[in-house]
Amino acid sequence: MTSLDPAPDAGTPTYPPAPWTMDGQLWLSLFRVTRDVDALRPRGVYGVALVSYEEPSPLTYSELLVARVVKDPVRAVSITDIWVDSPASVAGGRGLWAIPKELADFRRTSERGTVRERTSWSVDVDGRPVVRARFTDASHVVPRVRFKGATWQPPIDDHVGPVTAALTGSAKAAPCRSHWEVAPDGPLGWLAGSRRLASFRQTGFKMTFG
Repeated sequence: MTSLDPAPDAGTPTYPPAPWTMDGQLWLSLFRVTRDVDALRPRGVYGVALVSYEEPSPLTYSELLVARVVKDPVRAVSITDIWVDSPASVAGGRGLWAIPKELADFRRTSERGTVRERTSWSVDVDGRPVVRARFTDASHVVPRVRFKGATWQPPIDDHVGPVTAALTGSAKAAPCRSHWEVAPDGPLGWLAGSRRLASFRQTGFKMTFG
């Protein structure tokens, strides 16, 4: 059984202490944004990922995130926008690592043939579409590879300074085909119409974060 950090008050869900050891699957596309959106979202390349955290992860949930690479003060990935369907994940992400998680509704369907797998996702916030995405890949037949990295987050909530967290893991990873529909009037409307550069799938990842 995984121990849980005590809730700061009765209304806050409990969550596992750091680090989190997570298993699951990820679908990622890179987009080029050609204009400065705001101070946290300058022009550049952004990764948009859909993630399914699955057993035996201490928390199981779906996730949509948008992130970019930063080089100062450290070289890391900084998450600008993120939604999950787990209140405990929201509390843990914000409390442990200043990751600005919010709640959303997710739907995912998958069909696997002999080689290829087709997956469809939809994400809504308060009944309004955020993204729709479809993927076709064969990543389950490729060798497992290792990865490592870090996140860097500016302070939110009660954090007094930026938070850096390390991640390491392995997965079966390969390029995939993708099709995205970003709602122009949704919270990621600033991504609508951006050029998609490449897409990848991670199958069966095992990751330690934080």
